[in-house]
Amino acid sequence: MKIGIVCYPTYGGSGVVATELGMALADKGHEIHFITYNQPVRLDFISHNLHFHEVMMEEYPLFQYQPYELALSSKMVEVVEKYKLEILHVHYAIPHAYAAYMAKQMLKEKGIEIKVVTTLHGTDITLVGSHPNYKTAVEFSINNSDVVTTVSKSLKEDTLRLFNIKKDIQVIHNFIDTDKYEKAHEQECQRIALAQPNERIFTHISNFRPVKRIEDVIRTFEIVHRAIPCKLLMVGDGPERRNAELLVKKLGIKKDVLFLGNSSEVTEILCYTDVFLLPSKTESFGLAALEAMAAETAVISSNSGGLPEVNVHGVTGYLSDVEDVEDMANNALKIVKDDATLLQFKQNAKEHTKQFSIKNILPVYEDIYESLKVNVN
Repeated sequence: MKIGIVCYPTYGGSGVVATELGMALADKGHEIHFITYNQPVRLDFISHNLHFHEVMMEEYPLFQYQPYELALSSKMVEVVEKYKLEILHVHYAIPHAYAAYMAKQMLKEKGIEIKVVTTLHGTDITLVGSHPNYKTAVEFSINNSDVVTTVSKSLKEDTLRLFNIKKDIQVIHNFIDTDKYEKAHEQECQRIALAQPNERIFTHISNFRPVKRIEDVIRTFEIVHRAIPCKLLMVGDGPERRNAELLVKKLGIKKDVLFLGNSSEVTEILCYTDVFLLPSKTESFGLAALEAMAAETAVISSNSGGLPEVNVHGVTGYLSDVEDVEDMANNALKIVKDDATLLQFKQNAKEHTKQFSIKNILPVYEDIYESLKVNVN
């Protein structure tokens, strides 16, 4: 099949999932066309079935803000016409679902029918999409998609609560390539480069936005740090990084906290990790937690959003109420108290991720595409 994928090309979860999905589809022989303003960060052109089409923005003095959705919908029309695409799969409601609807109407004028699959990922619904300035357009776009999916049961419930949705919504959990993490573990893990043998390693990976509660990561680690020798790896970048660095200095733990910035070597970093910290205010799914678990890492997280669908309390890690850093720290200490307990949590985490393997999830998307293709014919 010929499929167009529209996503944000950044390190965020929606872009990562869309990119991994596209590459897996290409490996299966489908012709995949990415349509966005930059090449997605994880896109690897190892398959001749992968193509990238850049959405170009022209600057005009008339516009204070460039109308990206217009340029995007026009590019969708161009790519669908030129390459005879059958499906447009858009990730993130704003502005992708709306732009896809506009592209669909323009193509209809040309006698071309294109089917649109919209996958909702989180803040496009719960934070931005539900804002009065966008709600009507987002609701309209969702209801006029041919198929709508969400990445968790929690997000589906939020979508139905916040919008008047007339479409069926199918839950398809986020996924990971478990083979990739198997290969990473087969390589020698140079843990000694970051910590002493008696030190536990904690890691946090995110875009350092306020919703990730970065200061709670630091405060949780600081409580643990008082009890045992340990290191904290902070991976990513964003608006809260500066405050986090200042807090680390204030708490006197600077020598044991490493800020590594954005990295494309996440699997290697997780190889070193004992416990992953994710105290987010909300997570539609918790892809970072799932990636950590696949790398055989226990997870300490909040119990918000879709995280309970990923992190099993007392089995793969522990769940705590948002802001309860004392509970998170105490739970972390339960996991790392001895080598045998830590190993059991790590093994449980890895085993649990098998149900989220791309090998299980990919056929679900393929079935959706095929059903729409039949309807076109």
